[in-house]
Amino acid sequence: MTPIPAPRINDARAFGRVAVLMGGTSAEREVSLNSGANVLEALRARGVDAHAVDGIPALIEALRGKQFDRVFNILHGNKGGGEDGVLQGLLEALQVPYTGSGVLGSALGMDKIRTKQVWLSLGLPTPRYVRLAPGADVQAAAMALGLPVIVKPSCQGSSVGVSRVFSQGDLAAAVELAARYPGELLMEQMIVGGEYTVGILGDVALPSIRIVPAGEYYDYHAKYVAEDTQYVCPGLDGEAEAQMQAQALAGFRAAGCTGWGRVDVMRDREGNNYLLEVNTAPGMTSHSLVPKAAGQVGIGFEDLCWRVLETSLAQEDARP
Repeated sequence: MTPIPAPRINDARAFGRVAVLMGGTSAEREVSLNSGANVLEALRARGVDAHAVDGIPALIEALRGKQFDRVFNILHGNKGGGEDGVLQGLLEALQVPYTGSGVLGSALGMDKIRTKQVWLSLGLPTPRYVRLAPGADVQAAAMALGLPVIVKPSCQGSSVGVSRVFSQGDLAAAVELAARYPGELLMEQMIVGGEYTVGILGDVALPSIRIVPAGEYYDYHAKYVAEDTQYVCPGLDGEAEAQMQAQALAGFRAAGCTGWGRVDVMRDREGNNYLLEVNTAPGMTSHSLVPKAAGQVGIGFEDLCWRVLETSLAQEDARP
């Protein structure tokens, strides 16, 4: 693994007054509030002048009053979630530095269909899929891909609205669930094998994590509630680990993402890896994965939050 550079600064005053942006109005609000509370506590413990801000309208009001110098964005999701490029465009226009990916990477990373299109154009491995436009023939799509398939909203995270379909009779219910959320629907070939994730910090891929839920799948409950999900880090050894890290980092860069994030990967029983999606504002809860991977290379939670906040400095460096 490429060595992780030392922190750029050691004086919390260099960050100025920081808004920890959390909550919002997306389907992932509760997860974001949990993440934000943890980040706020960690930054304050390191002496950062950090303050909680709930949602984009409250942030706009605060920025009008010039209350903050930069934003630690820990909103999750789209449509008020702050992870889809809209918030990033606002902050770019106001010249307020922020953590995470910019407009393009955030928008593309939130849209699983467009991310796949970019990956496939570059020869990066991802499961076969069908875009389900309104009124699409879902039975035909499932036949084209071959069961089992996964049906999910194209623009949601945290396993919201996801169904695994093993028979034609279950398709209607899966589509109905996914359609409760805005945006297009995605039907994807289900890869049978191990579930992994690779955190990205700066320009380095962290050790992979193999996720072993007690139940059959790593769903919302296994992610945020269950205490019996197992996390094996690093998830692989030797060349297999290096290959997964390299593919995840390539997928992250290809989607225009920067700063920090997480790439989810499936590995089939023959040892082939498939990139699933990019998360440009990963969770920072007690169950979250990037902190687990960072801890494996000696970066504690407070240090991780500090390093993520440092990613906002790159925007200032790039300005004329």
